Parts: sequence; structure tokens; C-alpha cells
Amino acid sequence: MTTPLTLQEIQEAAAKLAGRVVRTPVHRLRSAELEQAVGGDTELHLKLELLQLTGTFKARAALLNVLALSADAHSRGVTAISAGNHAIAVAFAAAAAGVSAKVVMIATANPLRVALCRSHGAEIVFAPDAHAGFAMVERIAAEEGRTFIHPFEGRTTALGTATLGLELCEQLPGLQAVIVPIGGGGLCAGVASAVKLLAPQCEVIGVEPFGADSMYRSFAAGEPRSIERVATIADSLGAPYALPISFEYCRRNVDELVRVNDDELRSAMRFLLRNAKLAVEPAGAAATAALLGPARERLRGKRVAAIVCGSNIDEATYAKLIS
Repeated sequence: MTTPLTLQEIQEAAAKLAGRVVRTPVHRLRSAELEQAVGGDTELHLKLELLQLTGTFKARAALLNVLALSADAHSRGVTAISAGNHAIAVAFAAAAAGVSAKVVMIATANPLRVALCRSHGAEIVFAPDAHAGFAMVERIAAEEGRTFIHPFEGRTTALGTATLGLELCEQLPGLQAVIVPIGGGGLCAGVASAVKLLAPQCEVIGVEPFGADSMYRSFAAGEPRSIERVATIADSLGAPYALPISFEYCRRNVDELVRVNDDELRSAMRFLLRNAKLAVEPAGAAATAALLGPARERLRGKRVAAIVCGSNIDEATYAKLIS
């Protein structure tokens, strides 16, 4: 049985992170192109989590996990597995707390993310793919006694991401819908939990890429499921499976799941560049892609927040994706 998050726990998590992470701003987007795309009665607000420390929401949960280490665990260090953004966040959190970090990164990780991870002093080892990476990180944890900080699963992780939902509800009273990108589901698990506690009538829409739709398949099956392979340009959303805690929090609190394809992600990246002057990685454009595409009619006329979950991408890769 997965115990629901409580508002008190989320508020306590936010207090622990206060001054250590950024309270990211919300921007009301207005443009003729937006009005033409979704109608003049739809109000879009962007939660700019790409301005978070380390460039993504991941800093919240990583730091909360590191702050929860016992003295013994603190002395032995931490480990993590990631295509990039979680590795950067764990490296940052470990450095901030004076903890050793050894992280596994996927060999295809964006070069900028590898450099950012190294800049925080973490030791990096590479794995050929996500499945091999998870096996490698398990060996590191077992052999070196390091605490494994999972990229999306865990109650502390959900509490960390719930602080984003808490902020959003404080910044946007009367919010009617929020769109949350889903990889493994850690972001959505926390945000959706917080939103339903603070604004129960607010709809929560989760969005996944077609090539990494493990949560969508899990919802259909009624239990966590895996996918055969990850095939999407949104590598930050490329979790190979769903897991019980994040699945359960999402199942309880998400009103609908939608999926977007790579062309829709590219289109949303270009849209954000033109209209919000934001250069984002594909995952950071996922919520906007959902609003412009599969969730458009459902959300017409509503006060909507789209979470721009992050942006760590080098110039050459970005240019190639949007060209």
C-alpha cells in the first residue's frame, strides 16, 4: 500500500529546500500564434522550471534525498543512473551536501549534460543503454555501499517534486488544469499529488512521448508495465518502465494521459522559441505539445499551466532538432 502524500509533508519538504533551490517563476504567455492555435479564451501559463538549479526540476528531489541521508550513508556517498538531467541533479545535490557521487550515464547522453555533471565533481561511468545502466548502478550500490537515488521512484522523490506543485498552486490561484511531462512519473507523481490536495477541481493531464509511453501502458493494464525499447527524441522522458510508487500516485491523481509524437515535440520546441523566446530540450516542450495537440479541445477556455520541466541541450543538437 502506497501511503498518499500529505500537505504537511509537502510543506515540510518545501521548507527544507527553501533557499537551496529556486522558486521558479510563472509566465503568462500571450501571442497571436497561441490564440490562433488554442483559441482566445484559453489562458496559458508556463511554469519555468528550466530556470531551476541544474536546469531541470530534478534538483528538488535529488537534494531532498541527499538531505535525508543518515550520517553513515552520508559518509559512503550516493549513486544514480540517468540520461543526463538526474545525474546532473544528484551531482549538484551531493556537492552541496559534501557527499561523494558516482553516477551512471547512458552512452548517448547529450555532451552538455555530461559536462554539467562533471562540473559538480561527480565520477561518471557510462552504460550502453538504460537497462544495462540500471544493472550497473545496482552493482555500484552493492559493492561500494553507496545510496542509490532513483531517477523517478520513491516517496522522498515524490515529495521533492510535489514542492513544484505547491509553488504552482500558490502562484496561480484558480488554476483549472496543469499539464505535466511524464518519463518514469516522478515529476507527475509529486505535482499531481500536491495539486489535488490544494486545488481538487484542477485537472491534471500527463503527457508522454509515443516512443516512451510506459505510464500510458501501465494505466491501460492497471499495473506498472515496461516497454521493449525507448524510441523518442525526448530522451529525458525515456524511462524503460513504470514502478509502483510513482504509478500509484499518478493513477490516483491524474485525470488523463495523452501522448505526443516526435514531430509534435519539434513543433512545440519551435513554438516556444518563437513565442516565449525559450530554447528547450524536447522534454521541456512536451506539455506545450500536449496543449497544442491532443489536449487542446479538452482544455479550451481554461486557465492552464504547462510545466516547462527543463532544458539541458547543446546548441548543435538543438539546432538539428528544430531545423
